[in-house]
Amino acid sequence: MVLDYITQGFVNVMDPFIIGLMVVGIFLGILMGSIPGMTATMTIAVLLSFTFTMEPAQGMMLLLGIYGGAVYAGSIPAILIRTPGTPSAAATIFDGYPLSQKGEAGRAVRISTIASFVGGVISVLALMFFSPVIADAALRFQSPEFFALAVFGLTIIASVSGDSLTKGMVSGLLGMLVATIGIDPITGYHRFTFDIPELLTGVEFIAVMIGLFGIAEGLRKYAEGINEDQDEITQDVSGVLPSFSDLRAIAPVSTGSGILGALIGAIPGAGGDIAAFITYNEATRWIKNATPSFGDGNIRGVAAAESGNNASTGGALIPTLTLGIPGDSVSAILIGALLVHDVNPGPGLYQDQPELLYTIFVGFLLIYVFILLFGLLGANYWAQVINIPKQFIWPIILLLTVIGAIALRGNLFDAWVMLGSGVLGYVMRLRGYPLAPIVLGLILSPIAEVNLRRSLALSNGSPDIFLNSPIALVILLLSVATILIPAVRALGE
Repeated sequence: MVLDYITQGFVNVMDPFIIGLMVVGIFLGILMGSIPGMTATMTIAVLLSFTFTMEPAQGMMLLLGIYGGAVYAGSIPAILIRTPGTPSAAATIFDGYPLSQKGEAGRAVRISTIASFVGGVISVLALMFFSPVIADAALRFQSPEFFALAVFGLTIIASVSGDSLTKGMVSGLLGMLVATIGIDPITGYHRFTFDIPELLTGVEFIAVMIGLFGIAEGLRKYAEGINEDQDEITQDVSGVLPSFSDLRAIAPVSTGSGILGALIGAIPGAGGDIAAFITYNEATRWIKNATPSFGDGNIRGVAAAESGNNASTGGALIPTLTLGIPGDSVSAILIGALLVHDVNPGPGLYQDQPELLYTIFVGFLLIYVFILLFGLLGANYWAQVINIPKQFIWPIILLLTVIGAIALRGNLFDAWVMLGSGVLGYVMRLRGYPLAPIVLGLILSPIAEVNLRRSLALSNGSPDIFLNSPIALVILLLSVATILIPAVRALGE
């Protein structure tokens, strides 16, 4: 049965229009990912509105192409100018930039491309063959279990809070507060609408995310001086294939980091940046007496970081598609893209629309094949993208954000929400508050609220309903541990 769905998915993605969308998405992802500060989340949020008139599979192929391309391309400026194009490429700096300082930028980019391909393919295979198992187990979930899952997802805020757990919690609680705006899902009462009709349906979370990641970044660029001269990139990125000795050296670490990165990516809220740092750290523990040392230009350090962060992409889609819980901020936007087309992510998706799912799986696998080809053949061209003058690129980006926000519901109010969110995001970044927890709060808070209240209604208000469910109890205990471990470490420092 699975083989039949895979075959049908392969037939579907061979549509020339879908292949064209993949190529366009990958190109846009590489273009934006090569520009420091242009994250995959922001790029997808800005361009999401262009998929509203497409079929679900077509829109997902475009967005996943952007996703994979941007995560891969973030390594290019990290290697060349010590500035990651995307947050998930931050760990690539450790060994990538020293290689460029030695005149081996081309070698580093080629290693990054191969490792990105290996990690991405491993994660898609995990998504293809293990997500159905997760979905079968999830079919047994009722309100108590879904509440526990949502709580677990919210506690991951502790892992994405950066240097300050307190600021991360404040950011997450702010997202949860915004999620309560609108009509109460159980009683129908109006909450925090302030007699504004547009707020009755709640705040459009995609508009909020466009503002947080797009407008806020634009404001930061202009505040820093958008007309400042940019340094020329003179690093050599010539060549096509890594040497056989390099391939042999990175094969074990790329494979191991890909598996670990996919597992980390499947944890709601973890993301590629956490996956990259963990896989890089594990590589330094696995490989003893490395020559050169890690941090001094070791190609296995580049391979570990890039395989790990690219493997998180498919891993993040496992909870997204099987449980309806976003694995990271990008998959949260992808949930929005599916909902626009009346496709509800979750356990029922495997029963209702398996052909769509396996079209997504096969298409994502093909996307990484294209990334390998484009990365190896065009590495020297992608590196030059960072030389586009900021005074040209940012006005275009800001214009696209406004168009995208209005196009969400044909509503000018969403544009104001986007602008307000952009100002908020800019201020929060100035004060060191992370933005990822807001996204988790916006997405997971409604799930937690609805299922908590349903559970208590079923049990006549008794919390024993959570204790009587072994699955819910285990997940809630894991949630408590997730909160306590960082807190205990913080107190010990």
